[in-house]
Amino acid sequence: MLEEARRHHPLECCGLLAGRQGLITDIYPATNALESPVAFEIPPEELFRFFREMRNRGLEHLGIYHSHPSGDTHPSAQDVERAYYPDVAYFVVVSHREARTACAAFSIRDGQVRKMELEILEAG
Repeated sequence: MLEEARRHHPLECCGLLAGRQGLITDIYPATNALESPVAFEIPPEELFRFFREMRNRGLEHLGIYHSHPSGDTHPSAQDVERAYYPDVAYFVVVSHREARTACAAFSIRDGQVRKMELEILEAG
């Protein structure tokens, strides 16, 4: 996700995360239809294609990620307002190199934001 965020800097990047039993194993980089440094939107046709592919591969939709090119890892008011999938984790990746923390995950449900603990496992 960090590589994706830096590749799209200074625009926001976005995408979906999938896996099984709460373990994220797959990333689906998406097009930011807004081409904006402060907002993102995944085109509906891409969302449908990603969801169809996840279903065909037996994967669960576990998260949504996007970058903040010039901010911190906390979700913006717009991020909270547009958190349409309350059962997934929302990851915010900071793409500028001065950031103290590069990535954080949040549960966003009914306007309430709760930071989640991340455990990063090495592929093996």
